[in-house]
Formats: sequence, C-alpha cells, structure tokens
Amino acid sequence: MPRVKVAIPADAVFEAHIPVRITDLNYGGHLGNDALLSVLHEARVQLLAHFGYSELELAGTSLIMADVAIEYKGEAFYGDVLTAKMAITDLHKYGFDITYHVLNQQDKEIARAKTGMLCFNYTTRKLAAVPAEVKIKFETNA
Repeated sequence: MPRVKVAIPADAVFEAHIPVRITDLNYGGHLGNDALLSVLHEARVQLLAHFGYSELELAGTSLIMADVAIEYKGEAFYGDVLTAKMAITDLHKYGFDITYHVLNQQDKEIARAKTGMLCFNYTTRKLAAVPAEVKIKFETNA
C-alpha cells in the first residue's frame, strides 16, 4: 500500500503555536499520534477564531470533520513548541480542506496533515453549503 503524502501549499494563512504537554507523550517518550490529532484540532480552532468563527458557529452553520490524513515526519518531545502553518485549500460547495505543516522550534518537520471539513447542520443532521461570507473571507485570505 502506498504511503500517505500530504501536499503543503507554499503560503500559509495562519500559524498556531502549541506546546507539547507531558500528557501528549506516549510510551516511546515522544508526541503520540492521538495527541498530534489533538494538536491539529487546537490549531484548527485558533485558525477559525482568526477569521472570527468557531467549529459550531461558521456564519450560521457548523463544521464536521469528514477525513484526516497525517504524514509523520519526525518526533516531538515534552517542552517543544510546535508551529502549525495552515492553509485553506479545495474550497467547494459543502466544505474545504485545511493543511497543516507542523514544525518544532528548530524548524524540524514533525508532520504534514490535512483535514477535510464539511459544513453541517447539527439540528437537521445534514450537510450545508459553505456560507458566501466564509467563501469570501477564505478566498481573499488564502
């Protein structure tokens, strides 16, 4: 089976800085794969806040994660401060992708990731279109 490859755009729209906590370590003494997914979640929340949104309030709709791909590139340890350089890509009728280029404080590559985000109405339990306001903000800042 071919390995997962995540393409990172040349330009990031936002950077989040997230410290590795002691609870993020696995039995190997480095950042666990489950903890990296939590780091990506925190970075995504910060990205959305940068644009004035949250996962539950995106100009009248909400978000749900449809998929995630992570390409592990290096180890991170307790005390490291990770930088997640993010870009919004593949904007379409119902959602978009967020790419994450995760580096440590020495610019060592830790991971590349992509999350597929869909607009979702939690009341009707159905997909919703990306609001026009969001498209404009993302397209002009992407």
